[in-house]
Amino acid sequence: MITTALAERARQLQSERHAFVTATVVRAQSPTSARPGDVALVLADGTLEGFVGGICAEESVRLHGLRVMETGEPLLLRLVPDAGADEGVVKGAVTAHNPCHSGGTLEIFLDPCLPPPRVVVVGEGPVAEALRRLAPHVGLEAAPGPSTGDDLAFVVASHGRDEEPALAAALTAGVPYVGLVASEKRGAMVRDALDVPEELRERVRTPAGLAIGARTPAEIALSILAEIVQERRAGVPQWAPMHAHHRCHDD
Repeated sequence: MITTALAERARQLQSERHAFVTATVVRAQSPTSARPGDVALVLADGTLEGFVGGICAEESVRLHGLRVMETGEPLLLRLVPDAGADEGVVKGAVTAHNPCHSGGTLEIFLDPCLPPPRVVVVGEGPVAEALRRLAPHVGLEAAPGPSTGDDLAFVVASHGRDEEPALAAALTAGVPYVGLVASEKRGAMVRDALDVPEELRERVRTPAGLAIGARTPAEIALSILAEIVQERRAGVPQWAPMHAHHRCHDD
């Protein structure tokens, strides 16, 4: 079972928005040093904290744990003493050779915990509040500024307050989606006044959101989140680091 210290470590990693993988031994066939219920955390730098077997098991858990962190998909890792005909990959499972002389078979479930992509929301009005309220329902984390290039989206809904410097900073940082809540006319004026190269100005979405006939703050927020999700799922190359899945389970 996961220890209190390891559970606390997992909570710390989540709060600090670090990706990690929980590796849990679900089956151990003697002779093995691991037992069902043993747990380790695989960190993004390949560090293992906890115990799921000796050095032979650790290498495979590290390798496949990092792959799981990239894909965002859980995986059952089966370590067998002999490389045989059943060795290979099937959907959701991998069978690999366990080189340890002790012999035993281990099955280890690798479950990724990935921080949800961030949407930075600037503003305190009704649309901004609705964005913060609805974002978690589509797997996104709404956060205050300033933004970094690691953020998924940046939305200014401040009704004319400090819009230009905020937009320019987000564009310069390389945030994939940058939107401005404004009328078409005012949005165009703000966009044209930005002190950034023209190719960056053209990236500002204004009026932000899909054209769904939105009127209320909640509907406008919904249209903006829909546009962010649409762009995210379109497979734009620079969005590749953003994981499609966010999985974290409290122990």
